[in-house]
Amino acid sequence: MRAYELPVTEGKSGDPRWPAFACRYGFDPARPVQWEVEALEPAELQRLVLAAVDPYIDRDVLARQIAREEEQRRALAAFLDGWDAAGGGAPS
Repeated sequence: MRAYELPVTEGKSGDPRWPAFACRYGFDPARPVQWEVEALEPAELQRLVLAAVDPYIDRDVLARQIAREEEQRRALAAFLDGWDAAGGGAPS
């Protein structure tokens, strides 16, 4: 947030996580703040999020999930093709 000079707004004073976060990163525990990450360019925000989660991704599980989703897409496309062929599509 410092590197990107994101806009800062007042944070939630009752957030029980703030004091530990403030101490860890050098902020005033008595003055909670929050940052507007939506001010980042979408591509940069995506890059930051992907870089943060990448070490925790199980590549085998991801590959199986992607294959499963592709199977579901093919099954749905085949169903829709059959539906249209049977005259079940929307009228023109």
